[in-house]
Amino acid sequence: MKRCWVIKIGSSLLTRNGAGLDVAAMQAWANQCIELRAQGIDVVLVSSGAVAAGLAKLGWSTRPENMHQIQAAAAVGQMSLVETWQQCFNGAEVLTAQVLLTHEDVANQQRYENARSTLKELLALGVVPVVNENDTVAVEELRLGDNDTLGSLVVELVGAERLVILTDQDGLYSADPRVNPSATLLPEARLNDPHLLEMAGGGSGALGRGGMRTKVLAAARAAEAGADTVIAGGAVDNVISRIAAKESLGTRLYL
Repeated sequence: MKRCWVIKIGSSLLTRNGAGLDVAAMQAWANQCIELRAQGIDVVLVSSGAVAAGLAKLGWSTRPENMHQIQAAAAVGQMSLVETWQQCFNGAEVLTAQVLLTHEDVANQQRYENARSTLKELLALGVVPVVNENDTVAVEELRLGDNDTLGSLVVELVGAERLVILTDQDGLYSADPRVNPSATLLPEARLNDPHLLEMAGGGSGALGRGGMRTKVLAAARAAEAGADTVIAGGAVDNVISRIAAKESLGTRLYL
């Protein structure tokens, strides 16, 4: 079976904390994905940023509370997000494909199998799937919740060997570094460590729905599917390529 990595990139990274899509950063990540493919590793991108990109396009400075406004922002932003990803891969003549999933797509067995088959066919065709939750139609009671969770579900769908979660922190710390200056970065951690979720804490940025806790839970789900997880800083130079070269970056989570 061909190797495959799922790479999830958070909203704050993709949109410069809400200032609009960071095209230069997206191009750098795309170039590294192209390098992975040259090494025989398929790539699925789980890309946040649709709502945040839509807010910037619409000139809204804060995420609205109204669900229909959020869905409208997602619809506007998704256009820019997918178009920009395709432009980033154009230089290597690599096609991308938009795949939007909802809770029903993974809760219903037939739809789950359809999603699996579609993703695997896209990879067989040499296409890079760009996966996001379908924020335009999802309602709060039936949403997947965050793209960390979605990333782990995609790991299951495609049988990936690794989940890479790129975030605005360098990895998982022994405590929240924003409130505890003595917190230290953990180069690796076992997912059966009973203190792991306590170290991860909670909360997220204004643009995202997740947090370090959801990343640890996503890593646990990915591990059940046979994949390890690396949580790393997306702003680190050549972060994906360096992880592929087995450099110790961020935090590796495994069973």
